[in-house]
Amino acid sequence: MNWGRASGILLHMTSLPSKFGIGDLGPGAFRFADWLAAAGQRIWQVLPLGPVGYGESPYQIYSAFAGNPMLLSLESLVERGWLLPREIGRVPRFAPARVEFERVIPWKNGLLRRAYERFQANGVEAEHADFASFRQQNCAWLDDYARFMAL
Repeated sequence: MNWGRASGILLHMTSLPSKFGIGDLGPGAFRFADWLAAAGQRIWQVLPLGPVGYGESPYQIYSAFAGNPMLLSLESLVERGWLLPREIGRVPRFAPARVEFERVIPWKNGLLRRAYERFQANGVEAEHADFASFRQQNCAWLDDYARFMAL
């Protein structure tokens, strides 16, 4: 890949500003990418995006294949109908300058569980087919990963 001369920034997704206590792959990430482009930046380097272990270091992840569920956008889940606007409207007051993982993770996991339950109950046939296809295409690692995380 020949980039020529280019500039950019190293910023992990979790460091993006967010009213939800942690940056994610939602609208804030797109705004940041647009801002980078407008500023003439061509590269956005991120740290590993896998599910983190104790200490929340992106260099200490449980899987090279799985994504960090904390990076899922709650706003996108509302758009799909898997969360209700009022559910993400009740946000605890998180520190604005750092991620309070010990508070954010249980709060966001509760919402992600609710979104999954709503997907299971109300997802349309095409969404369930996509999910089944994802599971089948990733069975080489997904089943073992799910068992490991269940421990």
